[in-house]
Amino acid sequence: MINRSLIRIKTVQILYSYLLTREDFRLVPAPTTAEATADRKFAYSVYLDLILLILKLSSQPLGTDSGVTLPTDPTLAKIGVGKALRDNSEVMSAIRGRRERFKMFDGCLNDVMDAIRESAIYNDYKRKRKFSLADDVTFWNTVITTILRKHKGIERALRNNSDFSHVGYEAGVNMLVKTLSSFDDTRASLFQAHKALERSLAQAYDLYHALLMLPVLLTDLQNARLEQAKNKYVPSPEDLNPNLRFVNNLFVEALRNCKALVDYVDENADANPANWRDIDSMAESLLDRITASELYEKYMDSPAGNYAVDAAFWRDVFRFIIFPSDEFNEAMETQSVYWNDDLAIMSTFVLKTIRRSYAAADGDNDNDNEDAAKDGETTGKIELLPKFMNRADEAFGTELFNYVVENRDTYRSYIDRFINAEQWDTDRLAFMDIVIMLTAIAEIINYPSIPVPVTMNEYIEIANDYSTRRSGQFINGILYNIVKLLNSEGIIEKKA
Repeated sequence: MINRSLIRIKTVQILYSYLLTREDFRLVPAPTTAEATADRKFAYSVYLDLILLILKLSSQPLGTDSGVTLPTDPTLAKIGVGKALRDNSEVMSAIRGRRERFKMFDGCLNDVMDAIRESAIYNDYKRKRKFSLADDVTFWNTVITTILRKHKGIERALRNNSDFSHVGYEAGVNMLVKTLSSFDDTRASLFQAHKALERSLAQAYDLYHALLMLPVLLTDLQNARLEQAKNKYVPSPEDLNPNLRFVNNLFVEALRNCKALVDYVDENADANPANWRDIDSMAESLLDRITASELYEKYMDSPAGNYAVDAAFWRDVFRFIIFPSDEFNEAMETQSVYWNDDLAIMSTFVLKTIRRSYAAADGDNDNDNEDAAKDGETTGKIELLPKFMNRADEAFGTELFNYVVENRDTYRSYIDRFINAEQWDTDRLAFMDIVIMLTAIAEIINYPSIPVPVTMNEYIEIANDYSTRRSGQFINGILYNIVKLLNSEGIIEKKA
């Protein structure tokens, strides 16, 4: 019921927030002039030198003109810490500013590599089948504190600095351990992003239930008005004997008796706004518009006792009065930050649910009110749509999110390849455009059953709604070229 179009929108939104704020490493700032004692200066130098050493041990390139030969070890190369350091522009700017130190560990590099390969943690890590971010951090922090810190060759290389001190050496090692441990914050932010995606999708389902409860709320409000009118100082005959056609609506009665709907709202009352708290003014306004409409007037004159007519009435109320209401749409924003984007899709499922509750037995789902009136049934059955159509849809958002996070550098390289540098500064592209393209590429590569035109149309539509005026056309051109590239390299077998 939460379809893939909405899942794509949610995934792009959460990815945008996550990637915009993600910072894999927080480089410790250099000591200020006022703080620059000999020990502190040396500690910071050790800190940067050891980062350089990890980059070299991880076979991470330092630049095309560095002249540095890197050792090769498949296990160390695949550990994410080295690559994350290499991808951090602040880290690499600091390292490249120290070109004179690029070869300082060359004399002991092979010996250090051998010491790591002979360690228990290396052999334990080598046997792992799955690697988590936490595992990567634990590995390098253990290597730093148990091998690098005690290695005589590393100490000899660092003693070439005239400010060498054991206090500074220890402080520099501890600074690096602290920097690598910032990965834990990244892991936490990733967990929070997953929870935000899950919560966003859950609240879309909350909206579905809340919309179905709205006729109950408005019916109760009208019933209260009728009771109040009876107690006026001088009630009219109409006040004393009102037309109860609206408040005795059979569809509303079926909603009240729908256990799945009532239980969901009760169970989630504190966790979400599906019970329509604090919307009195909006409800009053909606009810005024309904009771002043020709639709209401016609309905009140119709014979009672026909469930299909009663359900079709509320379907039309949603279609022609509630959903087009600006006041209602503004109220959605105040109820939940997620609902403004969800309403267009969830409203179609509410209408579908109502229609199915009085659909003819022959499966005709296109009957209008006139046809519905021919059915004299006095009861109907509310069957709520499931949260997701199937398990594949349920996993789609999280999978897509993870594909982007894990492969964003590769996917970004595809984008950069087709950016005309004379017309576009790749560093100044709208970040939302980048996120949309990253997500589209993830889908194109990892979901062979989804046709390319479907993927492209979906993300171009997202770009048109959520990014700049020219984004849709721009993204279309870039994705088209990327699809041709991926096909030519055998990465996918799809037609654009």
